[in-house]
Amino acid sequence: MSEVKFSEDHEWIVVDGDIGTVGITEFAQEQLGDVVFVEVPEEGKELEQGDEAAVVESVKAASEVLAICDGEVIEGNEALADEPSLVNSAPMGEGWFYKVKISDPSQLDELMDADAYKTFIEGQG
Repeated sequence: MSEVKFSEDHEWIVVDGDIGTVGITEFAQEQLGDVVFVEVPEEGKELEQGDEAAVVESVKAASEVLAICDGEVIEGNEALADEPSLVNSAPMGEGWFYKVKISDPSQLDELMDADAYKTFIEGQG
C-alpha cells in the first residue's frame, strides 16, 4: 500500500504513480463534528498548493479543504454530495474528497508521515 502523507491543515494524500487521493484526517473530522454538506472540486479544475480545493460544512462550522499539492483534479467524490456523513464514518476511506494528477511531486516532500502527524496533533491539544 502507498504511504499516507499529511499536511498541517489536516489533509491526507495517498499517491499511486502521479495520482493522489486526498481527504481530511480523522482528527479534522472529529473537530468538525457531524458533516452535513461537502462540495468537491470538479474534474479538470487546476489546483495550486494552499488554494481552496473543496468545502466541508458541519453542524459546528464550515471549513475549506486546501489543495495539498499542485495538480489537475481528475475526479471529485460525488458520493459525498448524497452522503456527506462518509467524511465522519470513513475519513481515510470512502470519505475521500478528490483525486488529483500531481504536477509537482516535490511538494509532497514537505508533508508529514503518520508518526510526525501524530506528534503534530498531540501538540494541538
